[in-house]
Amino acid sequence: MLELRRLVLICEFARRGSIAAAAAALGYSPSAVSQQLQALEREAGTALIDRTARSAELTDAGRRLVLHAERILSMVEEAESDLSAHAGTPSGRVVVTAFPTAAVAFAPALARSLRRHTGLTLRLGQARSGRGMREVRSGEVDIALVDDWYGRVHDSDSLRVFPLLRDPLVLVVPRKHRLADPDVPLDLRELRDEPWMATPDGEPSRLAVDRLLVDVGGIRPTPWEFEGLTTILSLVAKGIGIAAVPALALAGGVRGLAVRPIPGNPVGRDVHAVARGSSVHRPSVSVTLRAIHVAARYIAADLEPVRAAERPKPGDAPAGGLLDSHLGSPLGE
Repeated sequence: MLELRRLVLICEFARRGSIAAAAAALGYSPSAVSQQLQALEREAGTALIDRTARSAELTDAGRRLVLHAERILSMVEEAESDLSAHAGTPSGRVVVTAFPTAAVAFAPALARSLRRHTGLTLRLGQARSGRGMREVRSGEVDIALVDDWYGRVHDSDSLRVFPLLRDPLVLVVPRKHRLADPDVPLDLRELRDEPWMATPDGEPSRLAVDRLLVDVGGIRPTPWEFEGLTTILSLVAKGIGIAAVPALALAGGVRGLAVRPIPGNPVGRDVHAVARGSSVHRPSVSVTLRAIHVAARYIAADLEPVRAAERPKPGDAPAGGLLDSHLGSPLGE
């Protein structure tokens, strides 16, 4: 009889590519993982891992077992979800990961919404772009908030994707910059010689900025590069330069900024929640997904003033919310 714990180990080994990496991900020592995999080989009656002095890799039998194990573990989770769904009360721990700006924006609403479920605990962590879906697929987390700049995130055999909101790039300038006045027309061609700041080359937000500016010949000279959108926003607020950032990055509440929507159809990203299809009916996951959707509606409403600020209607009251400290004139006060 194949033991489920050991099936988890071999799946993790297949994902990570080494015994040491699998052990680190699961919180075991490498020797313990190695011993359990050897026990699994005895249960299976065949060699599953080809070991050398410097490496280890799956045999053909090991790869076949991993395919079976993934289906078995998915069925086990479906069974647990079905039983939990009939119990009806959200309980236990739900683990959510998010790219950094989404973690900041969604955390307050999630905490407020979920705290009434006294049997439920939430762990919200941060992951670099691209890791969230892998962590959901591997079972490390229950839900991931992921950003999608190119329309490539879709449902798969094992994952469900839930669209949440559209997050456009916006221009941020110091409060005393001439473009802080919303009545001054915004023409990106006139900004090529400004001191631009951006994330390092290859980062998703940097690629988006490059796409935004390609029609005006790019930035001249090469922008100053900084890790983290929060760092860039703080530098803009100090009058050091200008930047184009996703509107969601403003959830941190940096003061001293003027925010201008970019004319036309600006580059942006879609934000999705991703969960395993086998877990979405588990009460803890289901109630957290509902809370995420509610939070997304409020956040999307708070982002809307950025899109509409170029075309204010007479008599309109300030929209308030996530961006109200950045909109208007003087901005950021």
